[in-house]
Amino acid sequence: MIRAARPTDEQAIHDIWLLASLQAHDFIPAAFWWQQQEALRARYLPEAEIWLWDQAGDIQGFVALLDDYVAALFVRPDCQQQGIGRQLLNNVKNKRRQLLMRVYCENDIAMNFYLSQGFTVVKEEIDTASGQPILFLRYLPANSH
Repeated sequence: MIRAARPTDEQAIHDIWLLASLQAHDFIPAAFWWQQQEALRARYLPEAEIWLWDQAGDIQGFVALLDDYVAALFVRPDCQQQGIGRQLLNNVKNKRRQLLMRVYCENDIAMNFYLSQGFTVVKEEIDTASGQPILFLRYLPANSH
């Protein structure tokens, strides 16, 4: 079930973010993700609107929005390929007129997923934090074109 995050969910959200980031971004040194943890806790979690996939008290994934920007969409590695990410994304598609996000070019699985969900590539540049190429994506509902 999808529900809004509560302050008591912070550790579960953090754990999913770290595990999934390490797995999805194996082209970036693991130390980078360990260094990003404080920014996650200090900046993203407090400011974001976060929705969780909660299966009977077991948090398996989350999506975090900063206005129209999808700051994070992660599913715990052992729960992937079950439609959780798609359902979380559909939940926030219904809450916004558009969605924007960034994805690392080398993250083929994520790129294919977002393109299959109606996102289009807007531009490409280099991420200053990691030095990796990233794509900016945008989603517009069919009725807003």
